[in-house]
Amino acid sequence: MIDQIKGLHHVTSMAASARTNNKFFTDTLGLRRVKKTVNFDAPDVYHLYYGDEVGTPGSVMTYFPFPHIARGRPGAGEVGTTLFSVPEGSFGYWTERLTAAGAEGLKTETAFGENRLHFAGPDGDGFALVEVKDDARAPWIGNGVGEDHAIRGFHSASLRLRDEGATAELLKYMGYQQMDSRDGVLRLGVPGGNGADVIDIETMPNISDARLGAGSVHHIAFAVENREKQLEVRKALMDTGYQVTPVIDRDYFWAIYFRTPGGVLFEIATNEPGFDRDEDTAHLGEALKLPQQHAHLRSTLEQHLEPLEA
Repeated sequence: MIDQIKGLHHVTSMAASARTNNKFFTDTLGLRRVKKTVNFDAPDVYHLYYGDEVGTPGSVMTYFPFPHIARGRPGAGEVGTTLFSVPEGSFGYWTERLTAAGAEGLKTETAFGENRLHFAGPDGDGFALVEVKDDARAPWIGNGVGEDHAIRGFHSASLRLRDEGATAELLKYMGYQQMDSRDGVLRLGVPGGNGADVIDIETMPNISDARLGAGSVHHIAFAVENREKQLEVRKALMDTGYQVTPVIDRDYFWAIYFRTPGGVLFEIATNEPGFDRDEDTAHLGEALKLPQQHAHLRSTLEQHLEPLEA
């Protein structure tokens, strides 16, 4: 069994408008934009990262905004909901804030004994806030949301699958343990994890396959401490029969990818070197940072890419 994974590193999704996406995550959710760069494989498209002050693994939501992309179709084989941790007693504040911002799909519920506030992102993204007592992670409060209400990082993510079996076994091999099972949802968690250490599997045998588009999660990334531990995980996965990519340098972490039995794309990402490797912490996310292989495109990209601030 793999024991190097401590929880989520980041979640990467698709969007239609970079400016709308940036406004929602910074102005509405109060997260910090910790990096403004481009898609390694499509440099004419941003890759935007939002999180806490330094982009701590387990706090980072990232986006590829493709202009004019069609909206995704929810279905089997994808991350259904990404859930953020907020302090107990926050829902009144967040309901008012999200309503004022025009967010749709607001709904409260209790699941696994936790209070949840569901809402949709600008492209219909599935999100929820979870009230968590004594989450010790430090929030970012530089965008107008006070410490009593601010997002601490991820709480969990839910996978929407037709059959939980093989993916549940994979997650258990990755160090997750079964915590509970209720109403068709299997809950797994990493003991002593990083706070973003819960995965729920929703079994929906009769739904159609998801179609990737705006509002869809492209992949979900799990955190390991460093490259040495990442290589250990890669070998263990390959020894079990998974087709895993070589290690890819993403500038702010190293990444490997593989497709799960349920169709979800998993990534294993390192906590090192971090988002401050090329920017001072006080100025994270301000300048357009380009991977070395795309540095020669700077003048063209600066003219082409949509300004994030109106």
